[in-house]
Amino acid sequence: MSPQSIASTVPAIATGTHRHPEKLSDLLERLAREAGDRVSMREIANALDDRSFGAFMLVFALPNLIPLPPGATMVLGLPMVFVAWQMVIGLQKVWLPRALANYTIERSTFQRMVSRVSPWLRSAETWVRPRNWPLDGPIRERLFGLFALILAVTCVLPIPFGNWLPALAVAILGVAHTERDGNCLALGVVTGLVSILVAGLVVVATGALLVRLF
Repeated sequence: MSPQSIASTVPAIATGTHRHPEKLSDLLERLAREAGDRVSMREIANALDDRSFGAFMLVFALPNLIPLPPGATMVLGLPMVFVAWQMVIGLQKVWLPRALANYTIERSTFQRMVSRVSPWLRSAETWVRPRNWPLDGPIRERLFGLFALILAVTCVLPIPFGNWLPALAVAILGVAHTERDGNCLALGVVTGLVSILVAGLVVVATGALLVRLF
């Protein structure tokens, strides 16, 4: 079943009538107040609307910033590839498989999660805010998605010490896209380019070492 043809089976929470009328922390707190007995992943994605790409990129990038056993990033990086690819093909918001979209959590659990993350978000929002946003068209959005896809694929590849930096870049890009912050976007792009350069150098160095050994 295609992403466009999937219909919502859980009542959606109202998303507001303006694009980005409120900060992400305010939006999440509003969802926690207005939610029913249970909150589905579909409701959260619908409420985030076109900001869902950045939010999910951030969420999926964070586990890759934690020291993990070798090979773990090959699995944890795949959701980033999944989200970035949807931007490349031009979807307006994140599409989730039915099983994941219908997954629900209790309202009280969601409220606790929001209460814990909200102070951190409010602190970040003191310097991350809508400004100088250059991605004002579908082509630029797709180019953004393509760059994020390259970084996500880099995270998945088994490159020694080459996964953390691109994951950090994806996290920064996720924050930038969520808040429409062009300054944060520039930081994410620079971090991403450096991470690609570092990964390339690691591959070249590893290849040269293997040639000498064998």
